[in-house]
Amino acid sequence: MQQSNYAIETQGLTKSFGSHNAVDQIALQVPRGSIFGFLGPNGSGKTTTIRMLLGLAEATAGTISVLGHAIPEDAGVALPHVGALVEGPAFYPYLSGRDNLARFDSADSKADPKTRKARIESALARVGLTAAAEKKVHAYSLGMKQRLGIANALLQPREILILDEPTNGLDPQGTREVRTLIRDLASQGITIFISSHLLLEIEQICSHLAVMSAGKIVAQGSIAELSFSEIHNLTLKTPDADKAISTLNSLDIEARNEVGLIKANVIHNFIAPETIADALVKAGVKIQGFTLEAPKLEERFVSLTGEGFDVAR
Repeated sequence: MQQSNYAIETQGLTKSFGSHNAVDQIALQVPRGSIFGFLGPNGSGKTTTIRMLLGLAEATAGTISVLGHAIPEDAGVALPHVGALVEGPAFYPYLSGRDNLARFDSADSKADPKTRKARIESALARVGLTAAAEKKVHAYSLGMKQRLGIANALLQPREILILDEPTNGLDPQGTREVRTLIRDLASQGITIFISSHLLLEIEQICSHLAVMSAGKIVAQGSIAELSFSEIHNLTLKTPDADKAISTLNSLDIEARNEVGLIKANVIHNFIAPETIADALVKAGVKIQGFTLEAPKLEERFVSLTGEGFDVAR
């Protein structure tokens, strides 16, 4: 059987609670090897989707494929290759980080006790907790607990790592630690699936994303693909307003004068900024300032969902 290009793929995936569809016929496509951001306001259906992907909740309709295997039918084949940290890590506070991992590993019927010690040490090293392995977990910072949760998910070889709000509640240092760890794991070929309502996290680390709103996917693709049709904001400062507007209009750019500044909307990749500047100079327009900016991530997704997102914590 030919291997799919997608680590995770769903078709028509739906989860209903009575007459309400918490997840409504979504077609999710997570490329292998990507850092995939699953973005949406709280209550948009992200966690419900994750629970279905992991076989923790039954879908009302639709299909799920994880690593080419149907869920829940082939969950026993696919899910051992999937590590997950959902709704925050829970540990025994008065055991050390190392002892917590030993407890969790011993509860896994498929874990080989002969390799337990080596696998625990490897997982601690991968998340940068070797030096803190003997410290009691109640003395760990939130960022350290989050990293220990990821270490637990990595006790077995994984092809996919699913993280639900991995930086929620962390201070800036903890956030940087987890972000760096995610990049390192992705560089090792693991597909990282991150659910978040924090725009900054998705913008800084993800290669692909999907945006959910009210149970539906309203945008999906690589960051480059989703940027292709963006409307960029052109701002021009010039004493030659009328001449500038006429020149921009000749380029099929509808410009307007707003309090001494020329403003216009330009479709990304429709016309290059240097082409615009060159036309203005050739028309004799004096340029005192010129910017062509993409909309902020917050503006972009509010336009898709009609709801606000948290830009930071």
